[in-house]
Amino acid sequence: MIKSLQIKNYALIQELEMSPSPKLNIITGETGAGKSIMLGAVGLLLGKRADTKVLLDETQKCIVEGVFDISSYTLKKIFDAEDLDYETECVIRREISPSGKSRAFVNDTPTNLSALKAIGEKLMDVHSQHESLQLGSNTYQLSALDAFASHPELISTYREAFRSYSIAKKELDKLESFAAQSAEDSDYKQFLLSELQEAQLDDLNQEELESQLEILENAEDIKLKLSQIIHLLDESEVAILQQLTESKSLINSISSYSKELEELSNRLESSSIELTDIFGEMQRVQDKVAHDPEKIQELKDRLDLLFRLQKKHSVLTVSELVEIRDDLDKSLSQVANLDDAILKARKVLKIAEKEMLQHAGKLTESRKLFSLNFADEIEKIIHQIGIENGTIEIKVGPTDPSPSGMDLIEMHFSANKGIKPQELKEVASGGEFSRLIFAVKFLIADKTAMPTIIFDEIDTGVSGEVALQMIRMMKHMARNHQVISISHLPQFAAGGDAHYYVYKDHSSDRSVSRIKRLADQERITEIAKMIGGENPGTSAMESAKELLQL
Repeated sequence: MIKSLQIKNYALIQELEMSPSPKLNIITGETGAGKSIMLGAVGLLLGKRADTKVLLDETQKCIVEGVFDISSYTLKKIFDAEDLDYETECVIRREISPSGKSRAFVNDTPTNLSALKAIGEKLMDVHSQHESLQLGSNTYQLSALDAFASHPELISTYREAFRSYSIAKKELDKLESFAAQSAEDSDYKQFLLSELQEAQLDDLNQEELESQLEILENAEDIKLKLSQIIHLLDESEVAILQQLTESKSLINSISSYSKELEELSNRLESSSIELTDIFGEMQRVQDKVAHDPEKIQELKDRLDLLFRLQKKHSVLTVSELVEIRDDLDKSLSQVANLDDAILKARKVLKIAEKEMLQHAGKLTESRKLFSLNFADEIEKIIHQIGIENGTIEIKVGPTDPSPSGMDLIEMHFSANKGIKPQELKEVASGGEFSRLIFAVKFLIADKTAMPTIIFDEIDTGVSGEVALQMIRMMKHMARNHQVISISHLPQFAAGGDAHYYVYKDHSSDRSVSRIKRLADQERITEIAKMIGGENPGTSAMESAKELLQL
């Protein structure tokens, strides 16, 4: 429950502090004083988004802080799941800076809005005026029925089965989509693969092929030049090798005269050996080189094929073509094995679907069973709060699988005798919606571990004895829950364990909202004003006292 609430610099609220009663709290005040603005601030503690528009003073940050006693509730797992420190007294704080930056803290540890929502929805159930209309939503009706039925185990086991089913279906859809796409692409991919396989790319050296072609295309020039060199080296009248031999003989004859001459003789000998080797190699190359038009064309065709493939696949090397070929081969192999994978995935989906349907059936059975009792209980309550001839029917019909089950819940309503109930959202008035949502909240309150329940003008369209009955029911709820209700009715104001009054303070340059807890005499005066106007007479004062004694 809320032990204390502090709001600073939010909308019309300059600074506000309150420590609600652990039981029933009633908040009253004139229209526009800021009662519902407080709910907006509380919404920040529940993880709702905000911007700088909420700042009363745009140069100061907004702070909303709530201190909650959660010692009686098993919420530690939620804190552990969000990696937050668990304390039996939980402090939640939101800050909005003038720059628009929003920060959230749980027990002084920074956290994100999703974590705040996860914790906040276990601490407070805030009923806004808008939520009354949400009762017309099939989704809300489903959640209300589940809360009344109190079958979380059935929901949990179904959701796990649905999750497995969803994963299996997604996998099958993925395989079938891939198969359909692959069927369109496989012929072209097979053509590309065959083309690359026929190119015989393994162990292929493109640079070597280009070198061979270069030699063959210039064979005649190479042969001619080598022949001329061979002639100069050994066949001309002044052949180089012959002259080198004579030079060796001359240097050898004088090499013994000095170390230097001996070294020159050795160097000349080495040059002779090297030149002789070069001569022999040139002869071999000359004999090997020959103009071969067929070989030239073969190499050109081979290289042209490589160039075309490289251009086609936007690559520069043979190794990249090999990689593309292997990928295509792997892809086509997968397509070939796809039928088996799809068959296996269908079997997995069938098993998952069967299990999901079994759990869905149990959940549907429970919902149908409790829907009758839920409708009866709602009827009993609305008969007590001014809809004497109201009739409720809750229909449980089939729908497609979803995380919440396979049931479509439709709440049908009629406020008059002899009129067949129709879908709630089509026939209920605003006042009827308020009383219906109150009945639902009353029924599910004790079935949910909700520390604090907040009502915003749940009394719309009611008065007199109906209002008294509603406040009696609120008191009953307040036995196990902290209840806070914003109201305009004197019956509600008199029924609270604590009465807070919201008003506008015009004493400074800017009007601001303030709140105070009324003492006994102040309560009498305020309730009398709610009965008889700004200047209540003796009758209104006596009526106020009587209401407080009920």
